[in-house]
Amino acid sequence: MVRPVAVVPLLAALLLAFIGLAAATATRAGRAAAKPIAAAPLAAPRAAPRARTLQSLGTVGSGRPAATTPARPASRPPSFELLRVRGGRAIHLRARPGGRVVATVAPRTAFGSPATLSVVARRGHWVGVPSSALPNGKLGWIDERSPSASRGHASVQLVVNLGRRTLELRSQGRVKRTIRVAVGRSGTSTPTGRFSVTDKLSGGQYGPYYGCCVLALSGHQPHPPPGWQGGDRLAIHGTDAPGTIGTASSAGCLRAADSDLRVLMRRVPLGTPVLIRA
Repeated sequence: MVRPVAVVPLLAALLLAFIGLAAATATRAGRAAAKPIAAAPLAAPRAAPRARTLQSLGTVGSGRPAATTPARPASRPPSFELLRVRGGRAIHLRARPGGRVVATVAPRTAFGSPATLSVVARRGHWVGVPSSALPNGKLGWIDERSPSASRGHASVQLVVNLGRRTLELRSQGRVKRTIRVAVGRSGTSTPTGRFSVTDKLSGGQYGPYYGCCVLALSGHQPHPPPGWQGGDRLAIHGTDAPGTIGTASSAGCLRAADSDLRVLMRRVPLGTPVLIRA
């Protein structure tokens, strides 16, 4: 049995122990409260806005986006439509689309070449062509659906300027060669208009005054010299008098140097359109 005198010191000791425990607990709690909270991981920075190009900004300082211009397809070089008469057949030329027949074109020309016509006008499925079977300035009309004709194209044309006395070989819209020519003299001037090359012939078989080569045309000389026996067909040919090239001295045909004629013989297909200007 514990004596009362000893109880008091024991209680005091227990009280002090309790107070010390409470103080230690409070100190730990305070330290925990004072300890900083760990920061959350930094989020990856947002990607910086991509710099806009001048195309997206438009004209500097305009404040408006640039209009986008669609790319244009490359323009095709000019091409000239041709009609060829099929072998064993013939083509009727009409005065107008669906009109009366005014001439008939055989598969071969009067000089024996394959008949090839140059298309210079169109109305629907009807095409207009110059022909040696017609007067100058008149077109014959053909239904292009005719089984007697096959279609082709030429990339060259001949353009003659009578005032300058030049002939231009044009390919794909560009002048490839300029040729000096003799033209018709007064009284037998070279007619103007749209024609085509009908034949490519050797000049030797017609005489030395035709030079090396002859490109016969679909046109006619309506005013041949008196007593002329050479026919009325226009042509581009050589000459045995090269000094006359560049002058007005012919009976209507165009004369050029043999070196130029040989180039034309190589480059110019049958049916090539020929434009003669004053």
